[in-house]
Amino acid sequence: MSVQLTPAQHAILAYAIEHTGGKIVWFPDNIKGGARKKVLDGLFNRALITTDGTDWSVAAEGFDAMGHARPAPAPEDADPEIEAAVTAAEASWAKDGAKDATTEQPKPRTRENSKQAEVIRMLQRAEGATIPQICEATGWQAHTVRGTFAGALKKKLGLTIVSDKPQGGERVYRVA
Repeated sequence: MSVQLTPAQHAILAYAIEHTGGKIVWFPDNIKGGARKKVLDGLFNRALITTDGTDWSVAAEGFDAMGHARPAPAPEDADPEIEAAVTAAEASWAKDGAKDATTEQPKPRTRENSKQAEVIRMLQRAEGATIPQICEATGWQAHTVRGTFAGALKKKLGLTIVSDKPQGGERVYRVA
C-alpha cells in the first residue's frame, strides 16, 4: 500500500529531506497560516512527521513514503559501564566463535551482494520481476520495493523501470 500525499505534503517532505536533513522549515508560498497547520496536522496524524515540542521533522515513515533511506540514529553519549559490558560480551562471543570455527560465517555485505543489487539483477532478467517476488527475495514490504524503484533506481542510478500487466496476471517490472 503506497502512501498518498497531496502536492503540498510531497513538496514539504521532499524539501526537508533533500535540503535540511529532515527538518521542516520551508512551505510553498501558497501555504500560510491555517493551511500550514492543516498540512502539518495531516502529516503528523499519519505519523509521517514528528515534533520535539519546538521543531517539526520528517519521521522514519515519512522517509519511507518518499522512497528515501531512513537516517541513521544519532549516536548517544557512551556510558563507560555499558561500554565495558559490551566489550566483555563481544570478547566472549569472539571466544565462542573461535571454538566453533566449523560454522560458515555469512559473507560481508558488498555492493555486489546487496539487496539493491539483487533487485537490479531480478529486474534485468528477461522475465522481469513482480513486487511479491522482490519482497520474497529481499524481505522488504511492497512499499519499500516501490520506494526503491522511485528513489534509488530511478532518481539516484538513473535506471528506466518499465512495467506491463498481462491480462489476468500480475504487473511485471523490468529495467529498460
